[in-house]
Amino acid sequence: MSETESKIFTIDQVPEPEDLRNVIYSMVAIPHLSPVNIFNEFASPAIESTQVGKDDLSSAGIFQIDDDGKLGSQVIYADYRRLAVDPFIAAQILVAKAVRRLVCYGAEPVAMSAFLNNVEFASPIAEEMVMAARLGLDAAATAFNLQFSNRKIFYDYSNEEGLVPPTLIVSLVGKLKSRDQILTPQLKQKGHNILLIGRSFNDINASEYLDHFHEIKEWPLMHFNLSSESKLMVAMKELIKNDLIVSASPVGIGGLFFTLLRDALPNELGFDITTDAEIRSDAFLFGEGMGRIVVTVEEEKENEFVDYLFDRKIPVMTLGHITKGEIRIDDKSLGFVDKGIVG
Repeated sequence: MSETESKIFTIDQVPEPEDLRNVIYSMVAIPHLSPVNIFNEFASPAIESTQVGKDDLSSAGIFQIDDDGKLGSQVIYADYRRLAVDPFIAAQILVAKAVRRLVCYGAEPVAMSAFLNNVEFASPIAEEMVMAARLGLDAAATAFNLQFSNRKIFYDYSNEEGLVPPTLIVSLVGKLKSRDQILTPQLKQKGHNILLIGRSFNDINASEYLDHFHEIKEWPLMHFNLSSESKLMVAMKELIKNDLIVSASPVGIGGLFFTLLRDALPNELGFDITTDAEIRSDAFLFGEGMGRIVVTVEEEKENEFVDYLFDRKIPVMTLGHITKGEIRIDDKSLGFVDKGIVG
């Protein structure tokens, strides 16, 4: 598909930043990314299982279904830019992101709806994209054992103002057996250990860091492997079932650093972490490669937690620990979360 084919990009084209503060100060101002922007309500909410009612916590995607206490969880994700690069993989990535989020809430994903909007009517290129996206959705549904509850395509006609880019929207629903099953993303207690499940790569493709800080708008998709994602989700469910995790959060928009920052803010805690010496610091902290989850674990349970993953050949790395409020990376202080900004 020549119209949507991205230019060849490699990480070697981008110099590794000498001062991470410059990157953070720049990216923290991005409205849809910044967890400290006063207009942004997308920081991880401080969810507690005792707070769940019929009408509250809708922003967290957790809701009570009936008076018997049955709980559900729903997440919605959309994408158009990655869809233009590779619709087959982009569709899988979108579903995997939604599954990861549900599982990290302690939910069992059961069904999904998918809507492909703004498809140009009677365009051969658009029809190729539709078919590739549908195959990607089917592959993801099979990998994660999901039912399709709905799937529709909405067409648009060309006009002098041009078309809105085709956009894929997926909505996933999960079930929770009890309030005790709810897992929350925010950091809980000073001293808990922070670990990263999944493998990191020298990969900044399709990231906010590449898009906004370096202003590179043409890129391939980030690292993604559907089989590894499925394997990781099975392991996560068992770790949660065995009460080995205190909190869990998928590495999402903005990469590892902003995932941790979003999770730190609700309880005004900080984090002291060490980066991977074999991975570029910008790729490790701001890359958005799939298949990674940040978890916190009580010290006395860490050995059992690591042994479980080691036996299943799933990569895990100890990042560091939760602090009272200071943010430190590789023994360098970046400030305190209760100051409103990093620095």
